Amino acid sequence: MTGMGGMTGTGGMAGGTGAGDIPASVTTATLVPPATPEEPLLGIGVSLPSTDAAAKAQGTFPYAADLWAEGLLWAAVLRSPHPHARIVSIDTSAAATMPGVRAVVTHADVPGENRYGRGVADRPVFASDLVRHHGEPIAAVAADHPDTARLAAAAIVVEYEPLDPVTDPEQAFAAEPLHPDGNLVRHIPLRFGDPEAVGEVVVEGLYRIGRQDPAPIGAEAALAVPRPDGGVEIYTASTDPHADRDLVAACLGLENDRVKVVVTGVPGAMGDREDPGIQLALGLLALRTGHPVKLVATREESFLSHPHRHPTLLRYRHHADAEGKLVKVEAQILMDGGAYADSSSDALAAAVAFACGPYVVPHAFVEGWVVRTNNPPSGHVRGEGAMQVCAAYEGQMDKLAERLGLDPAELRMRNVMATGDVLPTGQTVTCPAPVAELLRAVRDYPLPALPKDDPDDNEDDWLLPGGPDGAGDPGAVRRGVGYGVGMVHMLGAEGADEVSTATVKVSGSVATVICAAVETGQGFATLARQIVQEVLGIEEVHVAPVDTDQPPCGPAAHSRHTWVSGGAVERAARMVRTQLLQPLAHQFGMSTELLTIADGKITSYDGVLSTTVAEALDGKELWATAQCRPHPTEPLDDSGQGDAFVGMAFCAVRAVVDVDVDLGSVRVVELAVAQDVGRVLNPAQARARVEAGVIQGVGAALTENLRTNAGQVRRPDLMSYALPTALDAPEVHIVKLVEERDVVAPFGAKAISAVPVVTSPAAVAGAVRAATGRPVNRLPIRPQTAAVASVS
Repeated sequence: MTGMGGMTGTGGMAGGTGAGDIPASVTTATLVPPATPEEPLLGIGVSLPSTDAAAKAQGTFPYAADLWAEGLLWAAVLRSPHPHARIVSIDTSAAATMPGVRAVVTHADVPGENRYGRGVADRPVFASDLVRHHGEPIAAVAADHPDTARLAAAAIVVEYEPLDPVTDPEQAFAAEPLHPDGNLVRHIPLRFGDPEAVGEVVVEGLYRIGRQDPAPIGAEAALAVPRPDGGVEIYTASTDPHADRDLVAACLGLENDRVKVVVTGVPGAMGDREDPGIQLALGLLALRTGHPVKLVATREESFLSHPHRHPTLLRYRHHADAEGKLVKVEAQILMDGGAYADSSSDALAAAVAFACGPYVVPHAFVEGWVVRTNNPPSGHVRGEGAMQVCAAYEGQMDKLAERLGLDPAELRMRNVMATGDVLPTGQTVTCPAPVAELLRAVRDYPLPALPKDDPDDNEDDWLLPGGPDGAGDPGAVRRGVGYGVGMVHMLGAEGADEVSTATVKVSGSVATVICAAVETGQGFATLARQIVQEVLGIEEVHVAPVDTDQPPCGPAAHSRHTWVSGGAVERAARMVRTQLLQPLAHQFGMSTELLTIADGKITSYDGVLSTTVAEALDGKELWATAQCRPHPTEPLDDSGQGDAFVGMAFCAVRAVVDVDVDLGSVRVVELAVAQDVGRVLNPAQARARVEAGVIQGVGAALTENLRTNAGQVRRPDLMSYALPTALDAPEVHIVKLVEERDVVAPFGAKAISAVPVVTSPAAVAGAVRAATGRPVNRLPIRPQTAAVASVS
């Protein structure tokens, strides 16, 4: 376990402390026949399916929106119609006297801290004096019917004094403070190399990235149940239950052990799955009424309240020599954090650190800011910070290639980084960085065939941009090829304590994993079963449901659970293995290393010993608890320098698009993807995660943008917010998954989900540039950008 410093563990037989009780409701591993006779039946490297896949497909999976409890009340939240206003008065009397209403709460009823936040506690549970964004919570109601709750919320009378909203992040620097902490959330000045260095060729660009919504599948919902001890239990699809527990406890004025968060089924998550404000309001209502209280947010409420990708303005200047080698990169990055800080500081750190991309840059000077505005809140969305800068620096690389008369892929090949190179933050890239291999793989992959020339061939109508009959004239369709090369960091950064704890129990021929790592669709529950199968050779493995009675494991972000929680499960399983094998090894006078476990059987190297795991246990229960804590990182200093990241992952994408240059409609024909994954732990899941990330990136490139007008969210619904559908999904060819193991990571695996999201928008934009000759400096790409005919 090289590089796993800080791992600790305890273990013993049944009855030892620290193991925790096994809940009755658990998930069970299901095996599938091997694809080939050589493929192993169990463990790492097998395409073990998720046990909840069938239930999710059939609609029987238990989500928070499906929960019910005796005496259930329903909640509704009153939200501000203004992006910026002073609250003059709040009159709840009409709502409180409506038949069926059990409680109405405002900021005055919050018993603890009336503020919370993932990174900075600056967001009120209920607005008290000022409203800072459209949709901010003002009050909440509990009633015996959901319609009654909604009517009561609408009956609350709030007198507002509208104020001019600050919606342009560039104006936030000079505007009056929107918050007691000011408008500037963070500023990072990165200084690396010689500021006087210049190149023979210089290109400049201005880029804008829109507000992508995570648009999680399924309604955001929660159920709060009061406890006899005066505490509360929250049932919700949390991706970070212990952090949510601490937020609820602080706002309700309770000790942490009097709040319990139970994770229900998570439909899927692209960032923070649930708005913690829902849980806070429900906890307060449950304590006030003494009844269970449930809220199922509408899609409009989700759009208004949960965090989105940071809209970003980026100015770049690239210097290169006559051969295309980069000399210096200068950049200014301005991120719109919305009304509150949330995780904006982390997003800015990633943006500044990766502002030059996976390229060798001797000199770099970057100024990064994130500011508060009266726009919707921004926060953690897959690939935050890295996605925005990737679109910009890849646009710059295309400009350099055009200026120098080089093929875009060739220019990139001359500059890609490798293991041992240094980031502009001064951190040496010690993990595998096969960027050249990735780029070469997608560059050399055969291009798709051109559509048939016959416009009357109905079979090819769907190939036209815009779908059947989508192109005004087939002769107006132009094809383009573009490249994107991107990178993300894994785990938390800048000194975050990335620790996770897991317990593995074995009884009979059954193993159980207890770990508070939330399964959000990333495959951790499946991986945990595979790890135990690999180490202990036990087929039947259960994973206990997650709640905050278990030790904390941190958020489900940056593929951290594959690393830290998977590492903890492996460590605990190996400790159990040692407990199991030591008595046998002692009995036969050999070391445990000479014994193997496979398919539920224990055998010695010479075949003398052969017994089953169940026989070796002889009715005993073995268990062990272990922790995994990767090597520490450090915050970026005043010059943007520091070893801020545990590790990095890389990806290359080649996009092929067809553009109707008259109408500006774009069809992504194909995306070829090569990614360094360290080690493939589950082939089917790995490919699914890459494909899903690529399609999310296509949405960011072409359709997804939560639009606002003077801070007011325009039509917050899925009719107007255009998610890519199956009809929009291009052919995705995973050309290569490079398995060069990262020696400091458990199993050598790397993050998979985020880096294709980061890289594919840049590739699509580059392909549209190639097809149209237009600059394409804004995402998502609008028809007027791609329509050549619109330019006189």
